[in-house]
Amino acid sequence: MPSEAAAAARAALPPVRELLVSGGDHRIALDPVTGRNKYGCSPIATSNVVPFGSSTSSGISPSALAVVDALRDRLAGSLAQGCSPAWLYGQEMDRLRLELLRMCGIDASSGAGLVFAASGTDVHLLATRMARESHIDKPLAIITAGGSESGSGVPAALAGRHFSTWSALGRATVPGEPVGDSCDGEILDVPIRTVDGVPRDAKRVDAEVTALVDRAVRDGRRVLLVLMDLSKTGCIAPGIASVLEIRRRWGSAVQVLVDACQFRIEPGTLRAYLRCGFMVAVTGSKFLTGPPFSGALLLPPSLSATQRGHFASTPLRAYSAREEWPRDWPCAQALASHANFGLLMRWQAAIHELREFQAIPPLQARDILRRFAAAVQARLARDPCFAALPVPSLDRAALHAPSAWDGIQTIHPFLLHRPARGGARVPLGRDETAAIHRRMEAAASDSRAWAFQVGQPVDAGQRSGVQVSALRLCMSARLVVQAARDRDLGDGIIDQGMACLDSIAASISSRKHGASIALTRAPIRMRESAEKLAGI
Repeated sequence: MPSEAAAAARAALPPVRELLVSGGDHRIALDPVTGRNKYGCSPIATSNVVPFGSSTSSGISPSALAVVDALRDRLAGSLAQGCSPAWLYGQEMDRLRLELLRMCGIDASSGAGLVFAASGTDVHLLATRMARESHIDKPLAIITAGGSESGSGVPAALAGRHFSTWSALGRATVPGEPVGDSCDGEILDVPIRTVDGVPRDAKRVDAEVTALVDRAVRDGRRVLLVLMDLSKTGCIAPGIASVLEIRRRWGSAVQVLVDACQFRIEPGTLRAYLRCGFMVAVTGSKFLTGPPFSGALLLPPSLSATQRGHFASTPLRAYSAREEWPRDWPCAQALASHANFGLLMRWQAAIHELREFQAIPPLQARDILRRFAAAVQARLARDPCFAALPVPSLDRAALHAPSAWDGIQTIHPFLLHRPARGGARVPLGRDETAAIHRRMEAAASDSRAWAFQVGQPVDAGQRSGVQVSALRLCMSARLVVQAARDRDLGDGIIDQGMACLDSIAASISSRKHGASIALTRAPIRMRESAEKLAGI
């Protein structure tokens, strides 16, 4: 018979599967029919899905689930012994903050700040409030490039508006209404693609962004400039060199937020951004494949020093708990204490994946990513069912940071086509592409067959008068780790990528899009590599 203490410990904290979907906004809620959130992810580890959808999100891995299970048991034991939930949460978030800083190569004594948040969208809200507070007497202009390739709630968050029907701390909110006493500023966006989805000339984009910044500063406005690294389709915008030139010209009149929520950057790249005086937004739920939702805002020492004592955090009480801020920041005392154990669990899972990934030699990771990218791009180029959505090369040379793997394309967006007579091709519209993606998600829900996850459709303009969207085949830290641990699995991942594209092509070619998209009759080698990828 279990002891009374053990029973009390179990009752002190919900099961992991409940914790992983707590402490977020409406996007984290599970569909009662599918048992998955709006991104198609389950709070339990699935062994039948090959995860190529990390540009959107990923389900938790079996190894990460074991780690958070152990953490949950330890926390439950402490709570059963009388520990305060908020105190315990604060201790654990302090531990994760130090660990994440260390894994990014940042000395905890450097003065850099790190604030946790429930999602990348929440992080954008924090950043824009900080930009507003630094010069409260000036109106704020928010300038972005390629804003359509950021999160759907990001524009509202940048404007200082609620973006969900409830916040991460469970407060009811009204989407579109101001957070606090006022909205934070006007958003000016420069598109990075033409109407047909082709990347615009980078110099023209940079010139338009520069002109908007120059005009805003000369008009007496404070500027928050958002640099995306990377967008939903894997782009950097605006160009890093042009952003550095803007900062040299205008100094503290322009603050820069690097939207690195995909976290497809190396520690050296992240540190270089901080050295430039930029804020950096990251999440643990994209490249790292931690469960959604988990965000963090990193602040350079110079900005951290000015914000820690003077930032007015009160308007963020619905979104942020005192324990999610550095303990020595007086400004956080205006926030309420709250224990968001769901956020703790999700970040613990993400840090586990990061630790596993950092154990792989960077040059080996580079080789795995490079071979996968070459194979996928070659397939997209020769298969009439697909057309790669062009992605400019990743140029971070202006940062002067050593790079092993983060210059390699890891998000591969592609359009779908139906081959026609005479070699012609008819682009599939957004509705058809979305239907195929939904069918893939449905296959992933069937634990009796192998299936694939790809990134959700993202709008890509129009082709031949048809409004189109792109699916995304992505590499992730988890897939690199699996490939590195098995000498055959590097090729196995490529096999799986090709099998994923095979299944989509079969669905396109089927008259009613009824072709199976589950990996039910795969060759033995493919099935074995799929099992390894799933962690079986």
